[in-house]
Amino acid sequence: MNGFARAQLGNMNRERRKVATGETVYGEGDPFQYLHAIRSGTLKSSLALPGGRKQVSGFHIAGEVVGFDGMADGRHASATVALEDSELCLIPFSHLAALAVRHRGMQHSVSRLLGREILRRQLLMVILGTMSAQERLGAFLCHLSKQYSVRGYSMREFHLRMSRAEVASYLGVELETVCRAFATFRRQRLLEVKRRHIRIIDLENFRHRFEVRLYRGECDL
Repeated sequence: MNGFARAQLGNMNRERRKVATGETVYGEGDPFQYLHAIRSGTLKSSLALPGGRKQVSGFHIAGEVVGFDGMADGRHASATVALEDSELCLIPFSHLAALAVRHRGMQHSVSRLLGREILRRQLLMVILGTMSAQERLGAFLCHLSKQYSVRGYSMREFHLRMSRAEVASYLGVELETVCRAFATFRRQRLLEVKRRHIRIIDLENFRHRFEVRLYRGECDL
């Protein structure tokens, strides 16, 4: 994102919102007004399925922007809640769209945001369609490792804000399958796992085995 785009987004980011653990950021079917830039914390998106079931469709950490699902028809297609106390910057989409029309730099920045969202969904389709349960979990942990590293945190050691059941829903497997995959990684001395705290023992080997790349891009789920 160029300097002009950052400055313009900064001007729009004056409205901030704090959300507590478990609080809804937006619900399925809510009117689409804002994109939400995550300043701190972790969010979870989910879709309603027949029979009252819910499917986790994404986890989002600081530095990411959520809310793109509302662009299609003006209403959010998913529900997003906070997994921990979080702070968001609200970006009015009407202002953003108007700037994109007038300024090529902002248009390019919006296109990049949309492109990243499309790539994330393509990567998730690859993982769900071609990988074993163990490979899915490994790719998911590789993604978190890289995302935390980009934001200045440890690439090797981090805390999961989501439950095992939420990870299982996201990866399209049973809870017991995720638990067995974690146990396998422990036996293979790839991970140390203490409840939700993860330490990747052999980071180079772990990334070699499980990191996903598509179109020469980094894993971005």
